[in-house]
Amino acid sequence: MGYADVNGVRLWYEVHGSGRPLVLLHGGYGSVETFARIRPALLARRRVIAVDLPGHGRTADGDRPWRYESMADDIAALLGHLDLPAVDLLGYSLGGGVALRAAIQHPARVRRLVLVSTPYRRRGWYPRVLAAMSAQDERAAERMRGTPPHQLYARVAPRPQDWPALWARSGELLRREYDWSAEVAALPMPVLLVYADADSIPARHMVQFFGLLGGGHRDPGGDGGGRPVSRLAVLPGLTHDDIVGSPMLPAVVLPFLTHQLRAPD
Repeated sequence: MGYADVNGVRLWYEVHGSGRPLVLLHGGYGSVETFARIRPALLARRRVIAVDLPGHGRTADGDRPWRYESMADDIAALLGHLDLPAVDLLGYSLGGGVALRAAIQHPARVRRLVLVSTPYRRRGWYPRVLAAMSAQDERAAERMRGTPPHQLYARVAPRPQDWPALWARSGELLRREYDWSAEVAALPMPVLLVYADADSIPARHMVQFFGLLGGGHRDPGGDGGGRPVSRLAVLPGLTHDDIVGSPMLPAVVLPFLTHQLRAPD
């Protein structure tokens, strides 16, 4: 574990286990600790590399604007710094947006892509969620003092006083419109979409996302030969907040990463 200086950012990363690398990107206001509960299951089959995104956890913020695209370039640069071949990449929520952009912008770096509770366009979230995202600012940060995310940030961040700035920068990012549907449809690698059945993203958007990846357009046949290489999983009894710690998540992720996938006939 340690820091990598890439693109003017000192990214914190941790490496655990051995085998084919699986890179994990946390959600907003999170850190590498986001995956603590599922990491043992993942380590049984993979070398796990977890990253604190800019402004989060142990990675200090910089001066540049926050964009999914620039953070994706940071992850690609980190993979180069670590001299890693094409990796399996898993991103959750905010980290899912970064992972998706990394796959779009640096497809040779990504072998298989797992997106957990991630939309392909900003308006893929429920309207109430979008309103909450738009309201994230320094005042919201003050209301969140003392919560578990704040307690963790205060313990590990290089500059704990940047807590209000984290919320202001997050709000700026989350208010920006985007629609990556055309680029999603052109992705060359297999993608696993994972959602909770009570997610912050409507089921119709999950199905639309899967459709962009070639899913749900025809009967795959009795032997499944007509199915796409990408997959969709909706996990029962979970929400956007607790899906990332559920044992059901590695239970669907690991088979996707390890099984041979047959292209549709």
